[in-house]
Amino acid sequence: MMFAVAMTFIDQTIVSIAAPDIVRELDLSSSGMQWVVNAYLLSLAAFFALGGRLADLYGPRRVVVAGTLVFVVSSVLCGCVPDGGAAQTWLIVFRATQGLGAALLFPAALAVVVAVFPVERRGRALALFFGVTGALTAIGPLLGGWLTSWTWRAVFWVNVPVAIVALVLTALAHIADRRRSGTLDVRGAVLVAAGMGLSVLGFQQAWSWGWDSWATWVCIAGGIAVLCVFVRFEHRVRHPLVDLRVFRDKAFTVDAAVLFFSMLAFVPLFFFTSVYAQVSLSASPNQAALFLLYFFVGFAIASQWGGRILDKRGARPALKLGTALGCVGFALWAGKLTDLSMHDQWPYAALAGAGIGFVLAPASTDAVNRSIGASYGEVTGITQTVRNYAASVGLAVYGTILTHVTSSKVEDTLESRGVSAGDAGAVARDVTESVTGNGDARPPTGSGAAAEATRDAMSAIRMDFAEANQWVFYGMAIALGVAFLCALRHPGGKVDAARAAEAGEPAAPVR
Repeated sequence: MMFAVAMTFIDQTIVSIAAPDIVRELDLSSSGMQWVVNAYLLSLAAFFALGGRLADLYGPRRVVVAGTLVFVVSSVLCGCVPDGGAAQTWLIVFRATQGLGAALLFPAALAVVVAVFPVERRGRALALFFGVTGALTAIGPLLGGWLTSWTWRAVFWVNVPVAIVALVLTALAHIADRRRSGTLDVRGAVLVAAGMGLSVLGFQQAWSWGWDSWATWVCIAGGIAVLCVFVRFEHRVRHPLVDLRVFRDKAFTVDAAVLFFSMLAFVPLFFFTSVYAQVSLSASPNQAALFLLYFFVGFAIASQWGGRILDKRGARPALKLGTALGCVGFALWAGKLTDLSMHDQWPYAALAGAGIGFVLAPASTDAVNRSIGASYGEVTGITQTVRNYAASVGLAVYGTILTHVTSSKVEDTLESRGVSAGDAGAVARDVTESVTGNGDARPPTGSGAAAEATRDAMSAIRMDFAEANQWVFYGMAIALGVAFLCALRHPGGKVDAARAAEAGEPAAPVR
């Protein structure tokens, strides 16, 4: 199962490294490239609950195989995107279907792992699961940098051999396809997908439309309203897509809240760090990938400790420690971004990674343990929906902050060099779209006064971009700070084997 989900984790980071070449070759816009990344995450968030429910109804093995096939076919089509005006739409559509495949695959795979291990050993087991898959996320940037030197299309095609091996291993594992009775709540699936899509669209387009635009708030408020309708609808359905009664457990609710605020920083970090490294630090894609490894060293080590803490003392200590470390780590890292030195930042990157590592597996595992009696597919569908919706919102909100602050600072820089306010605003917008879209800070061509001033100011513009990224990283620190406040509300304690047996959960591994 770890090998099966490897593609989904690698794909969260590998495309960010290839973004510069994709934008240059296909002539995508800045917002278009963000949607290439965001479409995958949004599709994950929108369909995770559906994937968990399908795993319950049709058996996890079938859903793992179906999700793998959808994912790999979509990957091939992403790599075959044609040049021309249809390229952006093509990529966004098949990135979304990639997300659908991952949404089918991941809850089913995680449900298998949860079912195999008894509750007293589940913390260490899932710490290994998330630790190894997290390490695979770190491989994404390295692999992306190497493959991009050949062709950016290879970052999608690399999923083909991984999928083949995953399908072979799934067949060899002889996974039992245990099904639960019930029906598929199609209307609930449509409501949750529509609500998430509308709200994230509003966040994503806030910079283009403006925060004072009616369209921005119609999307945000409309999406939230649809999600409220979804919640009310699920309470009246006999076989709901999501059994919302699990939120009556305070610990489960706190686990979900901690995951939400932590994931506001986790996945968006890959995109913003790689672009910052390539623009402000003038790093190559491979160097940007190595930059991210500092973060994953801390993540991998802490995830193992977090699993042991969960098994021995429950989730509360790990959540408090992780959110506090993450808050401090991101804040200190933000302060170092303007030093423009990759190696001076590694302790803070590792500290931020350790914070996320202490949180991810314990919060996810404790949520499953606390909802004994519900299906594993359904519960993992809920937690993964929360995680990936948060990632989509984080990418949209931080992207808005980055582009707004970068544009403002570049405009001030150009005006200080004698460029008129009108020209400075136009050039600042063009520069912002260039660097935030593809990690490219090449001087503009042309012989006009604005172009010459921009070429002379490139070093200052790189610093402007670093200062804009500080706002993003401080925002991530704030998100972890809110997660810490949520962790303080966790009731503590742990689910033991006796409680599991009372609820009918197997106390020994299921073969």
